[in-house]
Amino acid sequence: MNKINRQSLIYTLSAVFLWSTVATAFKISLRGMNHAQLLFFASLASTVALGFFSIRKISFASLFSVKSVLLGFINPFVYYMLLFLAYSLLPAQEAQPLNYTWPIVLSLFAVLFLGEKMTIKKIVGLLFAFTGVIIIATRGSLSSLEFDNLKGIIVALSTSLVWGAFWILNIKDNRSNIIKLFTAFFYGTLFSGIYLFVFDSFKIEAPVYILGAVYVGLFEMGITFLLWNKGLELSKDRTITSTFAYLSPFLSLLFIALILGEKIKFSSILGLMLIVGGILYQNFSKGKRQTTASNLKN
Repeated sequence: MNKINRQSLIYTLSAVFLWSTVATAFKISLRGMNHAQLLFFASLASTVALGFFSIRKISFASLFSVKSVLLGFINPFVYYMLLFLAYSLLPAQEAQPLNYTWPIVLSLFAVLFLGEKMTIKKIVGLLFAFTGVIIIATRGSLSSLEFDNLKGIIVALSTSLVWGAFWILNIKDNRSNIIKLFTAFFYGTLFSGIYLFVFDSFKIEAPVYILGAVYVGLFEMGITFLLWNKGLELSKDRTITSTFAYLSPFLSLLFIALILGEKIKFSSILGLMLIVGGILYQNFSKGKRQTTASNLKN
């Protein structure tokens, strides 16, 4: 605890716990609405919540800048549209770890767009993660390489590419996190609302499921970001604090089993371990830790 004070630990673990519940919340919410409706109502809840924290800080120029529109279109609109679609197509225990390949994509994008070197460590980490993806996608049937739901797998993996593109653009944005979050979800609500108006419907057969969307908006998209950033801000060593992020996918499987009643397959656990192992191998070396995890949801 000498490098992580108690307040930092409380904020960080609170964020990790809440993020661990959202895969379950996605699936429950999708029982009563489609993926586009979930995006709209969750984004709306997030925008309202973040508005309380940012209303005095936001400026007209920042809200209506081209940068805000572009980033908001990529994330949350495109990113969560694909993510929620993946959860509607796949069991949560498969969609969740496949989505978690984003740190590997970030390392590749850093090589392609930021001039970082491709190292043996990155290649080995990529191979670990790729093996984990194949195990999850084939549900352990490596010899046959038969994919039970290829569309769902492609959609789930594409979320990492979208997040990587968003991350590359986001790191060049020097605005405060709260401003970036509010403007992103403001446009996420706007774009998803337009999408529903043109291509879908706002009508929910069972309005009670909107409560699930509100939960997602608050604890996947909104408030939890602030808790995570506060935990990093208070930490004496962000690289140590950021490692708690890797607890989230494993805790998530626990909630998926207990609440959704999914029987967790060994292939899901093994695949997730390989994906996380690949990420950790890439970012931890000889006493010097990289901070890929600290970019989580930033």
